[in-house]
Amino acid sequence: MAALGNPDMLTRKIKLWDINAHITCRLCEGYLIDATTVTECLHTFCRSCLVKYLEENNTCPTCRIVIHQSHPLQYIGHDRTMQDIVYKLVPGLQEAEIKKQRDFYQKLGLEVPGDIKGELFSMKPPLDPQRNGEVKTEDTANKETAEEKPEEDNDYHRSDEQVSICLECNSSKLRGLKRKWIRCSAQATVLHLKKFIAKKLNLTSFNELDILCNEEILGKDHTLKFVVVTRWRFKKSPLLLHYRPKMDLL
Repeated sequence: MAALGNPDMLTRKIKLWDINAHITCRLCEGYLIDATTVTECLHTFCRSCLVKYLEENNTCPTCRIVIHQSHPLQYIGHDRTMQDIVYKLVPGLQEAEIKKQRDFYQKLGLEVPGDIKGELFSMKPPLDPQRNGEVKTEDTANKETAEEKPEEDNDYHRSDEQVSICLECNSSKLRGLKRKWIRCSAQATVLHLKKFIAKKLNLTSFNELDILCNEEILGKDHTLKFVVVTRWRFKKSPLLLHYRPKMDLL
């Protein structure tokens, strides 16, 4: 019983190496980035690795279970919890990944998306005026606040990346939207669009809809950013999506 009162006896240190098998991608053998899980068997991979693999396969890379005969991409989903765990366990991984994304956009001469800027800003350690020997005067603080305020006033949208979309109906069984042009966060998913369309058309359930891009049915968990990068990368805005009544696939 005396041993239970000793904190050292209750602490067990685990080396990162011992859990690597649980936080690495079987396809690239690196730490999980944009962790994506197969809904059928719950095995997790990097999203880019899994999407590329499923372009020519319909089984899980780990257990070989058939995900779906013809549309396996509809049965995978972003695993935010797993990704948060990986970032917390592996020092510097999140910072390195965001830096790669930022450098990628800058190399192409493109504006860095707002969500990446936001993550970079949130990871900056807070300054300690006492430790650095710097103390902000009231005048300096007021000046900085005044300089930042116009930028906030001009930001009518959220700070994350935005996507312009055109929603077209390609079925005579459904009516077209009165306002088919929308602009929303790149982090929104196809499921959000289904719910939006179902509400506008007064449908009983959003599950009655399929949304397509380039005549390919999109998975409900795909983010709009993912759709743009994988299916609309070299095309001009807006992203053109079609909706229709759901078709049961054998």
